[in-house]
Amino acid sequence: MPDQDEQVRDRRDRTPQDGAPRRRDPAPSGTARPGTGGVRSVQDRPAPGSQGRQRSAPSAPGRERAAQQSPAGQRPAAQRQAGQRPASGRPGPGRGTGAAPSSYGRADVVSDQLADRLAERIAMARYRVWRRIGWTVLSVAVAAGLVWAAFFSPLFALDPEQVRVTGQGTTVDVGEVRDAVTDEAGIPLPRLDTVGLREEILAMNAVKNVRITRAWPDGLRVQLTSREPVAAVPQPGGVHALMDAEGVRVATVEEVPDGLPSIVTSLSDAGAGRRALDAALSVLGALPPKLAADIRTVSAATQDDVRTTLTDGRVIRWGNGAEVPLKTKVAQTLLKAEPTATTVDVSSPELPVTH
Repeated sequence: MPDQDEQVRDRRDRTPQDGAPRRRDPAPSGTARPGTGGVRSVQDRPAPGSQGRQRSAPSAPGRERAAQQSPAGQRPAAQRQAGQRPASGRPGPGRGTGAAPSSYGRADVVSDQLADRLAERIAMARYRVWRRIGWTVLSVAVAAGLVWAAFFSPLFALDPEQVRVTGQGTTVDVGEVRDAVTDEAGIPLPRLDTVGLREEILAMNAVKNVRITRAWPDGLRVQLTSREPVAAVPQPGGVHALMDAEGVRVATVEEVPDGLPSIVTSLSDAGAGRRALDAALSVLGALPPKLAADIRTVSAATQDDVRTTLTDGRVIRWGNGAEVPLKTKVAQTLLKAEPTATTVDVSSPELPVTH
């Protein structure tokens, strides 16, 4: 039986190219042409039991025509059956029993690795998102707890027993101040309206200034600056108005307190009388405590004629309320230098006069 590869070559040789009949290659020596009844040589037959059938090599002209006439990209049958790569190095289709190219296995491995990395990235992104959400929720919960504890819980509520009032002096009603503060009892200190409470205390007559500070966790400190009267002004009805150095009425009493001078003027006069009173109060407010304590009465007929009478009967004429510190030094010097003088005039401190 003729060899299969030899039959394929014979059919290829008989196939016409470009419409012209193809001549068959002359048979090699010792080989009979098919169809002529010739017998192939014993040397061209494959040995019994050998794997794969071998064919005799065609002559050189035949091989050249076969290579020229074979279509581009076709491989010999033996190579196609064995699944071998062509000479160009491109992988064959792997027909028959040939193994699949190794590049397919590598592509599957790379694809699996990319899928794993993508899944890992998605998992990490999801973890970061949930972690950020968790921290946000925790922070909001902690902040809400702190706000509730500071502004709404009784932890920092004002306790009336922890209220301290200082600086009331001799004219401020401490009970009135304390009542105004304790009305805010039970309110947490962060919510306590200290501005409104300060204005309420300042509305009291004898309070000149007030400072309110929180004493954590539940106390309050109220430091007062009271208005101290410097003189008593007689009023109709036999009462006296206690006035401070700024001309503010501190209180109204029936009798003049000990050590407090009395000003002879009228508060009913809205013009000259008020200016005279302000001048007298300016003089009294600028005097040193030792000299102020030695004054018994003050008279102010006009704003430029302020006079004070000491406890020993001597009179000091101050003029107006200007340059009181300088006038005070001059008056003290003259009182020591001339103890027998009954009147010391320092209305012009550069040219003082004694009588």
